[in-house]
Amino acid sequence: MTSNLKLRCSYLFLFSMLGLVSCGSSSTKTIEIRGIYGNPKPLWDKGYKLNDLGVNAIFVHSGSINEDMIDRARAEGARVYAEFATLNGKGYVDTHPEAWAINEKGERVAAATWFMGACPTEPGFRKYRFDQLRDLLLEYDLDGVWMDYVHWHAQFEDPEPILPETCFCKHCLNSFSKDSNIRLPDATNAEKAEYILNNHDSAWRKWRCQVIYDWTSNIKSIMAEIKPRALLGLYHCPWNDEEFNGARERILGLDYDLLKKTVDVFSPMVYHQRMGRDPNWVEENIEWFSKKIDAEDNAYPKIWPIVQAYNEPGIVTNEAFETVLRGGLAGKSTGVMMFTTHAIAEDEGKTEVMKKVYSEQKDRQ
Repeated sequence: MTSNLKLRCSYLFLFSMLGLVSCGSSSTKTIEIRGIYGNPKPLWDKGYKLNDLGVNAIFVHSGSINEDMIDRARAEGARVYAEFATLNGKGYVDTHPEAWAINEKGERVAAATWFMGACPTEPGFRKYRFDQLRDLLLEYDLDGVWMDYVHWHAQFEDPEPILPETCFCKHCLNSFSKDSNIRLPDATNAEKAEYILNNHDSAWRKWRCQVIYDWTSNIKSIMAEIKPRALLGLYHCPWNDEEFNGARERILGLDYDLLKKTVDVFSPMVYHQRMGRDPNWVEENIEWFSKKIDAEDNAYPKIWPIVQAYNEPGIVTNEAFETVLRGGLAGKSTGVMMFTTHAIAEDEGKTEVMKKVYSEQKDRQ
């Protein structure tokens, strides 16, 4: 064999191997979850079976779960995950005013459109929620629990979010002072708030992120005690580090470097239409988020976004729905779900879009 022929053969072998490596690397990403958010009943009432739609997971509010639902979902090949409304104090704070979040003026914060955040440090509320979680885990055999509303009082799902400064109640002020070793002046809550924001803003923001992380850590510990194999998921704000002047950490208290120590699966709430974004933004966001948490193939923490299907505000077209559903599988995402089941069931076009996308992923496995 001449030297030129040997060289050509060597190149051909090299390119063949590169092709195999390339194909192998693309096939290593397994889409684990093809999910729906909400009670499956609207789909069942239409005569659908979950496995016929390519669905292999349901995410349902903890208050709506029952044994019949679990049995039928499992019979149709679906895992069952419970949404747990962690820091939503709506209703609770009305009868337990000590858990009402306090703003920098020393006043109770106003309720947002659909959210009323409780004070994350109030002992009574913490016990109430942790007891609820224990009861849920003991009653039902779940594949996981997805924490929702895990942030300080705010509302981020709108183009113009509600971002108050909280919480300056006695529990938060005392805890911050003790945990940060910062002595606060003998003054009113409003005056203490002003002192903190003017003199210890960085420590205050860091402490607030730690408080949120402690919630996830406590929930993880409870789950490890009762259902050690169940996953801990998190529905969360999808903003990057700069949006709204860094409000994801600054106001909401979400520090991904902390949270990824306890969270098994992140589910960015990439509600494009609700947040006034283009459908292509979903893919861009998941690509960014994959790099932000340094996600790896087939490793924890995983990424399973939740995308918008429901028509509010305006109409989410079938084309837009397909774009965001596929966009949710971008980057290192290994699953996706959509909000809500009812929005899919009432629109045959969206049902077919979901079936098409999910069946494609199912056939690849």
